[in-house]
Amino acid sequence: MIEDLQQAARLRTASVVELASELIRRPSRAGIDDYGPVLTVLEEWLAARALPHRRLHDATGALVGLLVEICGGRPGAWWTLDACVDTAPYGDESAWSFPPACGDIVDGWLRGRGAADSKLAAAMFCHIAADLAPRAAELSGGLAVLLDVDEHTGGFGGARAYLADPRAARPAGVMIGYPGMDEVVVGGRGLWRAAITVHAPAGHSGSSKTVIGAISRAAHLVRLLDSADLPGADDGSGFPLPPKLSVTAFHGGQGFSVTPDRVDINVDVRTTPGFDAHDAETLIRKAVAGLDAELPAPAPTEVTPVAVWPPFRLNEDEQPAAALLGAAAEEGLTVRAKTAGPSNIGNLLAGEGIAATAGFGVPYEGLHGIDERANLAELPTVYAVYQRAVLGLLAG
Repeated sequence: MIEDLQQAARLRTASVVELASELIRRPSRAGIDDYGPVLTVLEEWLAARALPHRRLHDATGALVGLLVEICGGRPGAWWTLDACVDTAPYGDESAWSFPPACGDIVDGWLRGRGAADSKLAAAMFCHIAADLAPRAAELSGGLAVLLDVDEHTGGFGGARAYLADPRAARPAGVMIGYPGMDEVVVGGRGLWRAAITVHAPAGHSGSSKTVIGAISRAAHLVRLLDSADLPGADDGSGFPLPPKLSVTAFHGGQGFSVTPDRVDINVDVRTTPGFDAHDAETLIRKAVAGLDAELPAPAPTEVTPVAVWPPFRLNEDEQPAAALLGAAAEEGLTVRAKTAGPSNIGNLLAGEGIAATAGFGVPYEGLHGIDERANLAELPTVYAVYQRAVLGLLAG
């Protein structure tokens, strides 16, 4: 069943690129564009091939994704291929050397927003589902293809709706189709995020009375946070990256003559197994307590946690990492396992106890920037790797 995958992948390449091009030509910028047109392209393609699929909606009824399900004929685990079909915004369109929604091919590159992240992967995964459907009776468990249109918002509504859907089989693992051919991301730092509100008496900037305003208090808190003592990567947990703390927003005051009574700060802490969400919150609250003790105010500083994701890391012999790395090796590739600094949808899945890989795809340029494009020369190899990995997992 897994012989001649490269040849089969080459035969599929033109059709994959054709579908990806159509997806790129339907703008689907997160929080900006209507997702209906891009999902309609996929729905029509799937319906023409009689592939079972349905729309996913969040708790408010908003459209957040599309789910394809290929049920095997034998008992076994379900596995999921995931690719988003919403995109980052275009940014300064005048800086692009081609239209962001062109979806054309020049010198072997597929061009346009979403070519790299991740409309080409979405088209590839749909074709893999079409390949497997005729032989579903031979397979153990099943394959789901999740096409998310709420990924670049950071809400991951498609993934959340999929996991909450009582009709969907819960996956044993997920392979996320981010681009890049040199590595498979098998882990990532988690995060703990909080909004901090700093108070102080309001005052007039010209008053003879000296008041330590909210901006001064907030600036002092930022200095405390910037000097906080964080452990290094060598903390005994075996996780290869250290935790990281960043102040990512600072809002307060207006004009010139009034010192404000409130400043709002956003804090992002990237966590590890050796420095988890509890440790992050403890550190932040200790800094806040130090501020209030050193520079008292009429109201205590408020800390409001807003998001928590756990870190995750698969060993190379754990599925689905083992299947993907093994398939790459069988295709003659040298691919390293990587633990990423930025968090990703794999962290959300880890919080649900679901193993995930995040990233293996074609080479690319301009992801989230100008002139995004994906190199098609390696598409047959990438296609064959994913197909080989899926077939191995569904062999039972």
